[in-house]
Amino acid sequence: MQKQRNECVLQCVSLESPVGELLLSGCEKGVHTITITMETEHRSGLISNQAELNSELRQCVTWLQSYFRSAQSVSSLPFPALHNPLLQGDSFTAQVLRILQSRVQVGQTVSYKELSEMAGNPKAARAVGSVMKRNPVPLIVPCHRVLCSSGQTGRYMGGKGDNIKLWLLSHEKKEGLDLTA
Repeated sequence: MQKQRNECVLQCVSLESPVGELLLSGCEKGVHTITITMETEHRSGLISNQAELNSELRQCVTWLQSYFRSAQSVSSLPFPALHNPLLQGDSFTAQVLRILQSRVQVGQTVSYKELSEMAGNPKAARAVGSVMKRNPVPLIVPCHRVLCSSGQTGRYMGGKGDNIKLWLLSHEKKEGLDLTA
């Protein structure tokens, strides 16, 4: 466990998923980060016994496990609490991430331009792309559902995760959902 400047006591846990290892960090107030990694090296400081996790990280692990079993199943679950500075306040970044999380549901997609319009700034499509790049909690805030206006997927994780984005979209679509909404 580590203390951050804001006195959060961080816990970290690793979770295997169909898209690779997920590294979660968070405190008693909520999840700070989710990192999708393609590396398998051992990391120190990870909690292996989920009973030792704070309730917010346990809820996030449960949410993610449910998502990977059946993407549609999470629509009936509360979102895990999030506690990352990028998600706090009224900044454009926080606003875009909150809109994406709350309004673009499982099986739906949105373009960068449409998301900028939803955030009240129709000329900020490139800025929305920058926000997606800095999303600290992918999957919970579903940046994989944001596409180019042409319908192309764009670069996920700087291009290293394009196959992950395609898998996530396919995972949501195979449950008979419309990905063009």
